[in-house]
Order: sequence, then structure tokens, then C-alpha cells
Amino acid sequence: MENVNLSVDFFLNKLEKSKIHFERALDCKHTEFDDLYPYMIEHPQFFWYKRYVAWSELLTVVKLCEEIEISWQELFEEHQAEYISKRVMSSKVLDCWYETNDTREHVG
Repeated sequence: MENVNLSVDFFLNKLEKSKIHFERALDCKHTEFDDLYPYMIEHPQFFWYKRYVAWSELLTVVKLCEEIEISWQELFEEHQAEYISKRVMSSKVLDCWYETNDTREHVG
């Protein structure tokens, strides 16, 4: 097997795609995962599992970036990078992924 030289751009592209996949799953939008399991869409737990799969994919790509010393944090908001660093998909991740300083000011 030949030695494959993968570029930084390759990994950053994969990272961007996995971020989009997670955000689409978070928003309950169509993803490739829906096509794999079309019969599951009727089940409420499917959306939780879909989010878990997308989160796992995102963490895997981040871990690969870290292993080959590619900086990944710049593609995310500060709080998002913090969630990823903690690696646990908690309710806070689901509820606050899109949160900005503007949205915090409007919370009662």
C-alpha cells in the first residue's frame, strides 16, 4: 500500500462537513443517515440516535485533527469548541449549540 499524503485542507473539509452534518441533525433536517434508515423516521428516538451518530462523527474528525496537529477550533464558536473538548453530548450542547452573546441577553 502506498503512503498517502493527505492535506490539511482535506481534514478541514471533512471537519466542516461533519459540523454541518451535526447541525443538520440538531435541527432535525435531512441527512445521509435518514437515507440509510428511512423506516426509522417514524420513531421519536431516531432523532436522538441521529444526533448521537453525527456528534460521534464530529468528535472522530476532531480527534484525527488533533492527532496530526491540525488546529480545528477556528471553525467553531468558542463555546462550541469547549463542548467538543468535553466530548459529552449533554442537553446543554443540544440547547446551546447556536447560542451567542445576543441570545444570552434575551434569556429571562
